[in-house]
Amino acid sequence: MRALPVLIAGTLLAVIMPGVAAAGTGRATGPAAARYVALGDSYTSGPLIPSQTGRPAGCLRSTHNYPSLVAGALGAVSFTDASCAGATTANMTQPQAVTPGVNPPQLNALSARTTLVTLGIGGNNVDFSGIVVNCAELSFTSPFGSPCKDYYTAGGTDRLARAVARTGPKVAAVLAEIHQRAPQARVLVVGYPDLLPSTGRGCWPLVPIAYGDVPYLRGIEIKLNAMLAARAAAGGATFVDTYADSIGHDFCQPPGVNWVEGLVPTSPAAPMHPNALGEQAMA
Repeated sequence: MRALPVLIAGTLLAVIMPGVAAAGTGRATGPAAARYVALGDSYTSGPLIPSQTGRPAGCLRSTHNYPSLVAGALGAVSFTDASCAGATTANMTQPQAVTPGVNPPQLNALSARTTLVTLGIGGNNVDFSGIVVNCAELSFTSPFGSPCKDYYTAGGTDRLARAVARTGPKVAAVLAEIHQRAPQARVLVVGYPDLLPSTGRGCWPLVPIAYGDVPYLRGIEIKLNAMLAARAAAGGATFVDTYADSIGHDFCQPPGVNWVEGLVPTSPAAPMHPNALGEQAMA
């Protein structure tokens, strides 16, 4: 896996800055070298993945999250990781209180000199991690049924699908503000990797999601990524699909294969979040 950053450099530069990689090095040269700002939530910051760095400490940024790997691979002339665990779209323009400290509005890190921006946001607007925990608790009431789906669709309205739809305009507003503050920047909207098995009923009780709720929650994440892709296309940004490549590396897979941890992590990472392999794959 140590060779992965070199591969990242060669492929990313071909997409982000065609023709500016130095032969045999995969690094940007001259005025085209990236001035990179990373924005996002905990799937960007990499909570509990060694080594944790930056201020405030409560943002739980890792030196091996995907922004850090991308910055190193690109040979960025400047790099600011403004991501913070728990961030929502509101925290792009408003401060975020964490324990300890306060993270400034993430868009404050942008400037007219910024040439590359990655944005990974939206999951906390929907509270997807919290939903999975809630669904895990409900699973013990009906492990072979769909208690989570029944809860979130009671009354005939799918509250999770509605939350995804309501997040769309907020993502669009963030993209518009990014373009205003960093008009020369290439903007990449980074989607969310596959959390649940792409087929089948999951792995209850190893990860306690009821059999009938696995396809329901899978569908919600697919809706979230589809919304992000649509908003990126409409908002002058490029969508980065991290879902397709992560199929087969969900939280039901054994250590070394899984890129996302379950409710009880088997490697240093937060529950229901990418581990170090997942952050490498996202990079």
